[in-house]
Amino acid sequence: MIRTAVIGYGYWGPRIVRNFSAAKDCKVVAICDKSPSALQRAARDFPGVKVDGDLDAVISCPDVDAVAVVTPVWTHFELAEKALRNGKHVFVEKPFTSTSQQAEILVELAESRNLRIMVDHTFLFTGAVRRIREMVAEGTLGKLYYYDSTRVNLGLFQHDVNVIWDLAPHDLSIVDHLTDNAPQFVTASGQSHLNGLEDVAYITVYYGDRMMAHINVNWLSPVKVRTTLIGGEKKMLVWNDLEADEKLRVYDKGVSITSGQNLYDLLVSYRSGDMWAPRIEQNEALAAETNYFVECVSNSQRPFNDGLAGLRIVRLLEAADKSLKNRGIPVQL
Repeated sequence: MIRTAVIGYGYWGPRIVRNFSAAKDCKVVAICDKSPSALQRAARDFPGVKVDGDLDAVISCPDVDAVAVVTPVWTHFELAEKALRNGKHVFVEKPFTSTSQQAEILVELAESRNLRIMVDHTFLFTGAVRRIREMVAEGTLGKLYYYDSTRVNLGLFQHDVNVIWDLAPHDLSIVDHLTDNAPQFVTASGQSHLNGLEDVAYITVYYGDRMMAHINVNWLSPVKVRTTLIGGEKKMLVWNDLEADEKLRVYDKGVSITSGQNLYDLLVSYRSGDMWAPRIEQNEALAAETNYFVECVSNSQRPFNDGLAGLRIVRLLEAADKSLKNRGIPVQL
């Protein structure tokens, strides 16, 4: 039985508590928050769980095996480090840390103490992303050419990070999960309109083997859009996460070029075949993720969304921020 404490009971905290409470071989033994009103809500929502405003007491408690950090990103490093130094496994909300240097310290600390770190990249556990990864691994799409995502809505405005750090980790972690191609450089442009933090941004990541990812994130959109296009050498795919049915559609469409003697002899042929909607698993991603965390801790298994994966995403976020502040200059990784 993995005894888990959850630090932070704001927007995401109740979902984390609910899913860890329901996970097999796991028990939530404490909920901690500095806000008295948050603790009152926690006591009402989960009457069988201890609520405590004393962070140090919860993290150092010998009856706690793992700590879930569900707090603003600027607090992640301090809380995760304290948990690791007290011998606790750590589950951390995305993004992993505020800087890559902080992430490196946590990865080394966990490694030296044989502790697990998992970064909450929830989308990796959705039925859609799992099915896309299967198709990529099977070669259904062929060599990947591009990943093009639009992730926009009106709000929720954050007060400690810009829209890149808030929304882009979803897509950056998905691309990291789908391909072994290493990112080479990043460009980003954006603008702030309301509170000094960029609320509209466009990010392009160039990977090896001529693959690229383009990500549009926006807190000022009149409509909510969650659409991703993935282009491959053999097939193309559309993922609309807001669709109730047929979230994935695969198109047997593409282009092939036959070379001749010179530039003017190039022959372009277009392929337009069938479209089909592959069956995807209907599951709650966070339930799958929390169960996976418990399994990894119980079996001393390294998660695929571990601290190193979190570190890779933080490095991309830092590079995007650097490019953003310098009006879109390419930043090498």
